[in-house]
Amino acid sequence: MRSSGLLLALALLLLLAACGGSHTSPVSAEGAAVKAALEKRLLGRKLSYRWVVCVRTKRMFAASPIFRCNVNFGEPHIVRYCATLEDGQLVTNREQPEMRCGRDVDS
Repeated sequence: MRSSGLLLALALLLLLAACGGSHTSPVSAEGAAVKAALEKRLLGRKLSYRWVVCVRTKRMFAASPIFRCNVNFGEPHIVRYCATLEDGQLVTNREQPEMRCGRDVDS
């Protein structure tokens, strides 16, 4: 049992590292709306996923904040989406490749 706890702790640390750590803000109501819109799109396209986590970045796209969303399609297949809402509609880096949500760099 002790090794399973260690593995769980290691998995949590890896997940936090993949999410970018301290360069992100907590999820807001807008972040929750982006997450819900992305989940709706995934289900609409009949894609099976385990979880979606979205965090706001410091970047903007067309005057809207960009959220970095990690989608777990089954271990170890995690896909990053850059996403925002424009007039209530989900826009991602799949439709707008110029939308970037890489790690924020402090100046």
